[in-house]
Amino acid sequence: MAVLSSGCFKSDNGCSYSDTNVVAPASEQADLANYLFNNGITSAVKHPAGFYYEFISAGTGVKPTLCSIITVGYTGKLTNGDTFDQQQSLSFQLGSLIEGWRKGLPLIQKGGAIKLYLPPSLGYGAVDVKDSQGVVVVPANSILIFEVHLMDVQ
Repeated sequence: MAVLSSGCFKSDNGCSYSDTNVVAPASEQADLANYLFNNGITSAVKHPAGFYYEFISAGTGVKPTLCSIITVGYTGKLTNGDTFDQQQSLSFQLGSLIEGWRKGLPLIQKGGAIKLYLPPSLGYGAVDVKDSQGVVVVPANSILIFEVHLMDVQ
């Protein structure tokens, strides 16, 4: 489904993605911290960009860069527990994905797994995400929870 974002490509070596200094607004960080507190999630670590993460397993291989082609299995959930997306094995260029993945997945190595708690601005932001029938599957300004297994890095 929709972990893709609109990224910019230049034509040098096929990848010109660069790290951004995007940081979630304080209000979104506070809402996310409240969600974690209210749900007894105490082991999540705060990233400087304003999202939280939990290592499931660190992995032992190479860490991805924004130019890496990654193969992942993942589940995406809303804070009410509804699963909005689940894939067993998909490949993407990391730089083309939502900001929370761009910043979160380089924290683990190939073979690792991570749980990401993303504020809206590091996920899909203020836009409803709809399925092919036009049904909203991720409401605008949603906190997103992804469990991602990094299967391969190229």
